[in-house]
Order: sequence, then C-alpha cells, then structure tokens
Amino acid sequence: MTIYLGLDVHARSTVYCAEKESGEILVRGEVLTSRSGFEEISARLGVGSGCRVGLETGSQSFWVSGLLSELGMESYVIDAQEVRQKSRRPRQKSDRRDAFELCDGLRRGIFVKHIYVPVAEVQRLRLIVSRRRHFVRLGTSQVNAAKSLLRSVGLSDLAGTLTTYKAWEELLAKPELATLRQFACAHYRVWRSSREQVDKLHDELVRALVPFKETVRRLQTVPGVGEITAATYIAVIARPDRFPSSSEVSSYLGLVPSGWDSGEREQHGPITKTGNSELRAMLVEAAHHASAPNHPLHPYFARVCAKSGFKKAVVCVAQRLARILWRMWLNEEDFAIEKLNVVRERRKVSRTYFWRIRDSVNPGVRA
Repeated sequence: MTIYLGLDVHARSTVYCAEKESGEILVRGEVLTSRSGFEEISARLGVGSGCRVGLETGSQSFWVSGLLSELGMESYVIDAQEVRQKSRRPRQKSDRRDAFELCDGLRRGIFVKHIYVPVAEVQRLRLIVSRRRHFVRLGTSQVNAAKSLLRSVGLSDLAGTLTTYKAWEELLAKPELATLRQFACAHYRVWRSSREQVDKLHDELVRALVPFKETVRRLQTVPGVGEITAATYIAVIARPDRFPSSSEVSSYLGLVPSGWDSGEREQHGPITKTGNSELRAMLVEAAHHASAPNHPLHPYFARVCAKSGFKKAVVCVAQRLARILWRMWLNEEDFAIEKLNVVRERRKVSRTYFWRIRDSVNPGVRA
C-alpha cells in the first residue's frame, strides 16, 4: 500500500498530513524540523519505500528531500506557486491546509512542476558559487560607496578603478583625503575582507569542479566564456539530458521573450527573466564579447543590433550562448565555428558622407 505524505516545512517546525490511496486521512501532526522529527514521522507511519512525500520549494527543501531519501521515502519538491494556484481554498492559507493540499494533490497527480533535486556534488557547487557571488557583490558595494563619498566632496577624479589593493593604498595615501580618510579606510577594510573570502571560495570552487573538469574545459572553448561562467552553468543546469531541447534551456533561464496571443492579437514583450538570475547575468556579460568584430558570433550580434539596438542584440547572443553550451555539453564536443553558419572574411567598409553637424563655435572647422 502506497502512503502519501504532505509536509509544510518551516524553520523550526513541520506540519504533516498522510493519506491512503483511497484518500482517507491517516494522521496529522507537527514535529520539529530536524532529523529526529522526520524519523518520528517515519516511525509513526511505519513506512519506508512505499511512501511518497510532497513538499514545497524553499530554502530547506533540498536538505529535507535528501534526508527523506535516506529514510527510504520518495520525495517530490513541488513549485510553491503551483501549490497555491491549485489549492481548493487559495485565500484561506494555513499550515495544516498546505500540508493537506500537498498530500492530496500528490495523490491525485495534479502537480506537474516537480523541481529537480541535484546530486550532492552539484549542490555543493551551487553553494560555493552563490556564496562567492555574495562576497563579490559586497566588495562592489564598498567600491561604489567609496566613489560616492568622493563625489560628495568633489574628489571623484581620485577614485580610479579601486579593484586592486594597490589602487586602494594609493587612494588612502593622497593628502586631499585628509578629512575623509577614516571613512575611506572603513570601506577599504570591508572590501579587503570580502576580497579575501572571494579568494578562499575560489580555491574551494576549484576543488568542487574536479568531477566536472572535462566539462569546464569544454565549455571554456567558447569565446568569452570563463571558468566562473562555466561553473555557474554546470551548477544551474546540473544535467543536460533533463532538457529535451535547447529551446527548453533558454526558456528555463528566462532568456526568451514573453508573449501574448489571443484572437487576432499577437504581442511580444521583454524576456521572462525566470530561472537563475546569476547565470543569466553571466551569459549576458559573456555575450558582450560578441560586439567585437573578430568574435565568431559577431554576425548574429550585428544583425540584431542594426535592427533593434545594442541591448537586445546582447540578450539574443546570450540566448544563443545558452543553447550552444547545452548542445556542447550534451554531445560532449568542443566549440566548432563550422557549425555557426558563418564564413571567415576580413573586409573593410568605407563610406562617403555628404552632411555633418555644424560646429557652433568655429563654423569653418570640421566637427
């Protein structure tokens, strides 16, 4: 007999509801969100491999799913928005009702958005990449804060880039900074601390990428794709064979335009921006390299840029990069320019201009 279990997991406690295949409720209750709490549920139900468990997406969903698998249960992580949309009383929310909706919906098979739970190696890679990105943002915020401080007193020309230890030391040594030195030193200390954490996490990232060493090397054969972009792509996608096509990958990453098609009206809007925002940002950053004339994807960039502008062209190239990386990973092959439908050609275009902007100061001098 298969037993269906619904869990509404919170930081301290978890509300559960269990049903039989017939829909009869077996038991309801509340336990601590810990190993002992879930072991108590398993012992109370007396089930193992014959129990299917449903839980919503959240910060603890992957950890709970792994723990339930260790206890011999079959877990399903379901999109929280879908659970709310398909609930019987969407405007009457409670923990007991959420646990029942998860349990009953899983029994009736109405949920379709089952979240993929990656293996332990990918979960660790995701953790390292996300923490590294956090400290990178922290360091960037200190650089921006220091530059804003200098602009407030008219010393913006002293800032420079502030991306190295030497640049900060040169800034703090300047005599014009006498009244603001203590504040600039505070920003520098935070920036230095975040930089040290980024360096440590990079070493952890290198060790975490050992199982994916060949995949990282293969993805980096694409011009503009570096180690961090490749690591983030592996962490988010996890397995290329779980997507039926490259268009599913671009849709999963939110790089496809939104659409509205009803009756005779067909309208397209901005990209959906679903999925992982960090990977989407890195693909867009890598796509900026296509603006260079010697980049293999420059013909695609130039065609869209001439029609729709620079920003849309970059997003279009980012979508193409996502599809190319997926195909390379799936087929286990390096980047091949021959498959891009482009031809190597170096040509210089000269133009004759018949008009120019008049110089208001010196009308006779060319602007």
